[in-house]
Amino acid sequence: MTVSSPPLLLEPSELEARLGAPGWLVVDLRKAEDYARGHIPGAVHLDRSEIVAKRPPVGGLLPTEEALGRALGGIGVTPETAVVAYDDEGGGWAGRLLWTLDVLGHPRASLLDGGWVAWSNEGYPIESRPVEPRAVDGSVVITGHGHADAAYILGNLGRADLALLDTRTPEEFSGVKRLADRGGHIPGAVNMDWLLAMDPGRNLRLKPESELRAQLQRIGVIPEREVIVYCQTHHRSSHTYIMLKSLGYPRVRGYPGAWSDWGNRADTPVEV
Repeated sequence: MTVSSPPLLLEPSELEARLGAPGWLVVDLRKAEDYARGHIPGAVHLDRSEIVAKRPPVGGLLPTEEALGRALGGIGVTPETAVVAYDDEGGGWAGRLLWTLDVLGHPRASLLDGGWVAWSNEGYPIESRPVEPRAVDGSVVITGHGHADAAYILGNLGRADLALLDTRTPEEFSGVKRLADRGGHIPGAVNMDWLLAMDPGRNLRLKPESELRAQLQRIGVIPEREVIVYCQTHHRSSHTYIMLKSLGYPRVRGYPGAWSDWGNRADTPVEV
């Protein structure tokens, strides 16, 4: 059954009204033991290691089409499925799944705003019985949409309509904290720690649109620019990718591998 494109951000109350509806699939990206203790009714569990690849020292890479097809087909994702993703950290891993679906050209996916924190804290129903996924053919194709690599960034550095948004901590951005061979950031990048987009007073939902737009405006990340987001491995920045898309930014890309790639290469410039 084909479901019309759902909203990118879904409130817990909106999801509760859709639980069990044909064509909808709720995906839990928490640790397996947390899922076993309790999850949203009907939610299937996806091991988050299945949606990332690594070539040490580089992590957070985009897996092959075959690997992604196995992972997504294994939990029952078809081109018609409306996917709702959640985790317990405000949306980093859920965002990574949604970014991956975007890269695959899958148009029907939502982030549960606030995720498990909002759902569990606000008294929505929980079940502990595991849900057995209905596996399907998971053939997928990686499109040219939504992602950038080091070559793309190197070829576009200095473009007036490009914004590089580093979503790591200020210490990582400045190079004080180094998690790669070299510390610092991509030249011209601006910093906005991904946590600054979350509202702790509202169970880790995204902050109100007006606040987010003001934060982004102050650092020059405006809708008129193409925005490339990155962190250490494109986990945290996947959440930022979804945040920007929710605000209607038309040209957003994520950098899989991110600083673990850029900071461990010999052919990339670094700014501190």
